[in-house]
Formats: sequence, C-alpha cells, structure tokens
Amino acid sequence: MTSVEDSFEILLVEDETSDVRLVRGAFGELSVDVTLTVIGDGADAVDVLRHRRDTDRAAVPHLVLLGLDLRRMDGFEFLETLRADDGLARLPVLVLAESSACDDVRESYDLAANAYLTKPTDPDEYTAMVAAIAEFWFEQAVLPRRSP
Repeated sequence: MTSVEDSFEILLVEDETSDVRLVRGAFGELSVDVTLTVIGDGADAVDVLRHRRDTDRAAVPHLVLLGLDLRRMDGFEFLETLRADDGLARLPVLVLAESSACDDVRESYDLAANAYLTKPTDPDEYTAMVAAIAEFWFEQAVLPRRSP
C-alpha cells in the first residue's frame, strides 16, 4: 500500500437505502479499514463537511461518494458548492449515478468530479466497483494529508 494512512473515512451522500446497503456491504467485504458515514441529503452533507473543516480538520473524509438525485440539494449543486469552498474544493468526489446520460457525465466533470461511475444493479458488481475504488484511491493514488 502506497498510502501513509492506515484507515480511511468515506462520506457517502446518498438517499436510496438499497444503494446505501449495497455500498456498505461491499466495503464490509474489503480488507481495507474504512469508516463509512452516510448522509442522505446534499445540504446536510455540505453542513457536516463545513463543520468538520472548521472544528476538526482531521475529521474531513478522504473521499466522497455522491449520488446525483438527492433531496433539497442535488449532486450537481453539492459539487458546485463544494468546489466554491476553498477549504473543501480539493476533496475527491466520485459521482455514483443511475445512468450514464451524456449531459449528467459532462456536467459532473464540468463541476470537477474526480470520476463518474454508473451504479451497478448486481451486488457482486457493487463489490467489484467498491474494490476498484479502494484499490485506486487508497492503494495507488496519493491523497492530500489531512491536517489535525
């Protein structure tokens, strides 16, 4: 493992309980130590991230997994808000979406998403996707250090 971290914090911003269950189960099958926090609303997720940034910088997650169809603040608004915040703008965000519609993909990348992934429908495919995320983001990529 090339990372200096032993455990990783992931924020899953998703309001579909079936997707939350699949992601949680997939991370549970990995040998990587992951703490998964789930927030079902984009506006609440922004509030939590800002609070962590302001009170305990080390509590800001390493990675955000973002659904697009959210209550109050959708995924695009979330990305736009995050990227406009100097203290959170560099936080890696992977969009997990139902479809691969060209407009959604383009807008996600225009708003500086780090990746756009189509949600699998099969639990085994979810496990494979989550394993690929963990392999790349926690074993290959070098993530910025979180300051205490």
